[in-house]
Amino acid sequence: MKRGEKPDADTQRANVAVALKTLSKVAERHELIITHGNGPQVGVLALESTSDPHLTRPYPFDTLVAETQGMIGYWMLQALQNALPGRQVISIVSQTLVSAVDPAFDDPTKFVGEVYDEEEARKLAEEYGWTVKPDGQYWRRVVPSPKPQRVVETRLIRKLVRDGVTVVCAGGGRHPRHP
Repeated sequence: MKRGEKPDADTQRANVAVALKTLSKVAERHELIITHGNGPQVGVLALESTSDPHLTRPYPFDTLVAETQGMIGYWMLQALQNALPGRQVISIVSQTLVSAVDPAFDDPTKFVGEVYDEEEARKLAEEYGWTVKPDGQYWRRVVPSPKPQRVVETRLIRKLVRDGVTVVCAGGGRHPRHP
């Protein structure tokens, strides 16, 4: 998504189509593993979860990351299958291991969610206990982005690629899963 775009499904699908137009040409001649970001999407789901009066507490971020991996991966899967009929393509939800003592937990830097003006961002931070920081001319919520130790599903991903499958994985990729 482009900064400031509304996170509507139609907008996101259109952006996926643009990206996959080029990537499908690469996939015609090469083995391909596709990863993607998910900051805007996971931020939207986090805000929805935080605001849902039916929940006793918001869903954890790792669960929201998995949910967005599924959503974005599904859109990419459809676009690739349409562009490359007969080609084996898979989208998998993957997990990234990080250290529980990574210093990134003390200094959140990964932007998630929509952009706000400073006043609105500070109001939301106060209301929901967020950390917010400037992002260009806007402000956004930030969460920790610890250094990845490894992707749990690496062996499976390698096997799929060796078997000629185009793989969509590691979307958002750096939200923690502690060993």
